Amino acid sequence: MAKRPYIQVVSALEAEGFSNDDTSRTLTEQTYAELRTDIIEGRLLPGSKLRVEHLRQTYAVGAGTLREALTRLVSDALVSAEGQRGFRVSPIAIDDLEELTRLRVHIETNALRESIRHGDDAWRARLRAAYEELSAVEQPLTRANRGRWEMLNLRFHETLLDGRPSPWAKKVLKLLSRHIERYRSFAIGLPGAMRDVHAEHMEIYELAMSGQEARAALALEAHICATPHELLKALREGRMVLPAAEAS
Repeated sequence: MAKRPYIQVVSALEAEGFSNDDTSRTLTEQTYAELRTDIIEGRLLPGSKLRVEHLRQTYAVGAGTLREALTRLVSDALVSAEGQRGFRVSPIAIDDLEELTRLRVHIETNALRESIRHGDDAWRARLRAAYEELSAVEQPLTRANRGRWEMLNLRFHETLLDGRPSPWAKKVLKLLSRHIERYRSFAIGLPGAMRDVHAEHMEIYELAMSGQEARAALALEAHICATPHELLKALREGRMVLPAAEAS
């Protein structure tokens, strides 16, 4: 991702009529988004030290902006603060993935059943649109189209639950999805993987649209559990190794 120099970004924003406060917030948002993407994609490795002076050059922003963005990532639990020693990318581990998966299954399958039970024609129309848009980019799903797929995949899963919206469930699931996305980035494109993500989505969609809440919940659970299953299998077979934390 090309990074514009800090002063160039500030000048461009001020030319558009942004105030100093607006400019600061926009730079923080941009830096947060770029850092988050680099963590998710594995360009910033799990467990690696995040040195502000080095990152200032990479992201072409000031130290204050970087610290604000990193603090937001601490709130997302994608970065850990080490007191006076700075910041570090949060590590990844199979045990964490299994716990994230259990929480997601519990919350999301129950929310899906409620959504199907109370969903109306307008909800089904939104679900159809979200499914069709997702289907267009996941046949096949590759690393090249993964960024857009992640956005449409999140929209599809959120729409599945919108038949009876729950703001708290949505917030918690969005946080969980940020972490599961890191593991999914390792799983996509694994050699020897036999998973058909589109077929999984199609089954969930068709069962939801036909009002079969129990079967839809079971299909959703199998879908959610597929990523940890693929990773565990790849680890056992030696097809992948989780990155080791960088020494302090």
